[in-house]
Amino acid sequence: MSTLYENDVVTWAEQQAALLRAGRWSELDIDNIAEEIEDVGKSEKRELQSRLALLIAHLLKWAYQPGRRSHSWVHTIREQRDAIQQDLIKCPGLKPLLTDPAWMRQAYRYAKVKVYEDTHDLILPDELAWTVDQILSTDFMPDTAIISPPA
Repeated sequence: MSTLYENDVVTWAEQQAALLRAGRWSELDIDNIAEEIEDVGKSEKRELQSRLALLIAHLLKWAYQPGRRSHSWVHTIREQRDAIQQDLIKCPGLKPLLTDPAWMRQAYRYAKVKVYEDTHDLILPDELAWTVDQILSTDFMPDTAIISPPA
């Protein structure tokens, strides 16, 4: 049997909000509400990782393709740093992800894929060469002289 949630999530969400506001607790679709709330957190995490991967990809291209540096790369780097800072202000619960080695490795893998899609020939290090503080710092732009991983 299909449900309103499966057929029309927008109408379902409006209905659930109305039920919540009216205090009609017994009529709520608790399981699907819980799933949607979890999805909001997952969506915020995916957005942060996507932004971080795009930022890292542009920093990698900046470091490894100095002859191709452009104003658009600088713009993208600034834009992603600003957006990440706004995400962290809006959702402070995202900050611990930046210190999670597995999560950061995944962001770096995504960044390497983005770089490969653009270049098809760059060989990049297996490990991320910069700290999160460097990546997010408005004063940091990598130079090819500093591409080895931190100690």
